[in-house]
Amino acid sequence: MTARKRRGLILVTAAIGVIAAVFVWPQSWLLIREDGELRYVYPAHDGTSFALRWTHSVERENWIERFRLDNGHIVLVSTRFKTFGAGVPAHAGKRTTLENGWVVMSDIDRVVDPLAVQAAAAENYSLRYDGVWHTLGRPAEAPILTFAYARAPLYRVLPTLIANRRDSRGTG
Repeated sequence: MTARKRRGLILVTAAIGVIAAVFVWPQSWLLIREDGELRYVYPAHDGTSFALRWTHSVERENWIERFRLDNGHIVLVSTRFKTFGAGVPAHAGKRTTLENGWVVMSDIDRVVDPLAVQAAAAENYSLRYDGVWHTLGRPAEAPILTFAYARAPLYRVLPTLIANRRDSRGTG
């Protein structure tokens, strides 16, 4: 075997090794499961944030909770809503302010991992990730979605990642 062919073989082998490592080396993800099956997956790292928005079933007003991924956990950072009423806490976190008609409770910093929500379509559940709102509920269903911050190899989440990319439900 000539030196040129040997170099080519070494480069091809190295490239295959790097590609294989990318697929099997665990990476951090925000995983969202329904009935134990992955429904959504997003790349994540400590400091990644996301929000959940829904319409309160009694007050019929929007409610938004913000979360941060920190040290392997999902942390509730803040909550905001328009009116006090059934199911609304009197206080949470270290600060409560009024901002543009919203009651905002911030600096909550409470671990809620795993996070489970019943994403009823009637309550218009959506997830804001990387600046885009994604619809979570489905017509006539109320799936229980479980959110977790976990490490997994790319090959385990790739089918869901591809499906997420094709999902045209982002609402901007």
